[in-house]
Amino acid sequence: MDVDALVSGLEPFGGDEAERRAVARHARDLADSGRYADNAGIDLTAEHVAVQLADAPEGGPADRWNWWIGSLEFAYGGYAEFQLRRFG
Repeated sequence: MDVDALVSGLEPFGGDEAERRAVARHARDLADSGRYADNAGIDLTAEHVAVQLADAPEGGPADRWNWWIGSLEFAYGGYAEFQLRRFG
């Protein structure tokens, strides 16, 4: 997971640098866990995360991340630990 590429890829969703970096760190942790690759059969990349977050109905990077993590929790279970609770 290229954290810097993801931070840049999150810019269209707004938020400040601290919010984008917090989301990118959580994405890296998720990628490092291998859970998403095991469940979805897809390696988690910065580009893939940005595409998934673009599907969220609204919000900044953290809101979009939590929306996506919520959908993964519903579909597969075991994703709540990757929810972003605070940043900055």
